[in-house]
Amino acid sequence: MELAHIHQHFLSCDSVSTDTRKITPNCLFFALKGPNFNGNTFAEQALAQGASFAIVDEVTYKTSEKTILVDDVLETLQKLAIYHRNYCKTKIVSLTGSNGKTTTKELIHAVLSTTYSTIATHGNLNNHIGVPLTLLRLTPETEIGIIEMGANHQGEIAFLSNLAQPDFGYITNFGKAHLEGFGGVEGVIKGKSELYNYLQEHDKHIFLNADDPIQLEKLSGYVKKIGFSQNQQNYYQIKLLDTNPNVRLQFEEVTVQTQLIGTYNFTNCCAAITIGKYFNVPKEKIKTALENYKPKNNRSQVLEKNGYKIILDAYNANPTSTSAALSSFAALKGMKKIAFLGDMFEVGPTAKEEHQSIADYLDSLGLEHAYLVGENYYQVKTTAYKFRNFNELKTYLEVNPIPKGTLLIKGSRGMAMERILDFL
Repeated sequence: MELAHIHQHFLSCDSVSTDTRKITPNCLFFALKGPNFNGNTFAEQALAQGASFAIVDEVTYKTSEKTILVDDVLETLQKLAIYHRNYCKTKIVSLTGSNGKTTTKELIHAVLSTTYSTIATHGNLNNHIGVPLTLLRLTPETEIGIIEMGANHQGEIAFLSNLAQPDFGYITNFGKAHLEGFGGVEGVIKGKSELYNYLQEHDKHIFLNADDPIQLEKLSGYVKKIGFSQNQQNYYQIKLLDTNPNVRLQFEEVTVQTQLIGTYNFTNCCAAITIGKYFNVPKEKIKTALENYKPKNNRSQVLEKNGYKIILDAYNANPTSTSAALSSFAALKGMKKIAFLGDMFEVGPTAKEEHQSIADYLDSLGLEHAYLVGENYYQVKTTAYKFRNFNELKTYLEVNPIPKGTLLIKGSRGMAMERILDFL
């Protein structure tokens, strides 16, 4: 069936689904395949549960007029997303980077949605499936779409850029994330810069942190750039006033008291302010949006439980984000500080070196207590407590309760360091 006809079927549906556990009435079901499943086998089930159509790529499962046979379901999902993106003519803002993508995306959405009809990537659905699903949520009435792009290998951001076809772009930073897949820090810079490459090739606008020397160098000769800075006068000026404990900043004589911690979140706020200003969002609406934004999903959350204050930043971790979190944590004043760090994954052959570097930095901070968890941290030389796995930590904490104070909890997703909350 031609893409235009599939698009007509799509328009007649209320939503898209790739999971029979989440079928809603009158949805369009895409029978995707994975290493351990074949979505084609669930097509009939999806229709029985209320899907209006099911797209399959194995002729055996073309059982009725409601099953649409294509050569490749995933490729059809991606092509349909491009077709629909152009049908809607929505302005697209794409962002990528090593750290802070999801929080920055949420902040941009909070600011722009005060003035425009916007949609943004749900959670971190930022890959070759998530980006098409986000594009298919656009409607002709959507004025701005905010598309997060994630990657851990060369070429992925280029591919996603060709899907989303952004009109604007922003890279949060270039850090030590997914080093294994990218092949080191230079590989990270090259991979993430694929968004810059797309935007420059298509003469589109780029937002940048002008206090980041890598971004400045990458865009030195490009005209269509809109930057923010604390100290360079030829860029939009935003000042960091305080981070003890929450970020307080100022732009155009407007003071913003956020619910976010850490200087790294100051930069995320700057991006949202700059993009909001570009789109003529009134500054008082920008202020309100940033002040009302509250972090969630284990990302820089500030919690209180049984007399403990907790900075829960356990959604993920890499050397850059962990160093930044420790730096901001150490700068907090007037409190007893206790750090729990879990292993950093996808660091590749530099894992030993990177974990030792974090341990050395942690030792230099002189925190009251520090606990390191995981096979990599267990190998480092440190004055902190070390545990090979979470079960060892659990056994220790059952006998040695965590001292009262302010806790930083940080680790890669696979470490699930938020389980520490059960011991408070």
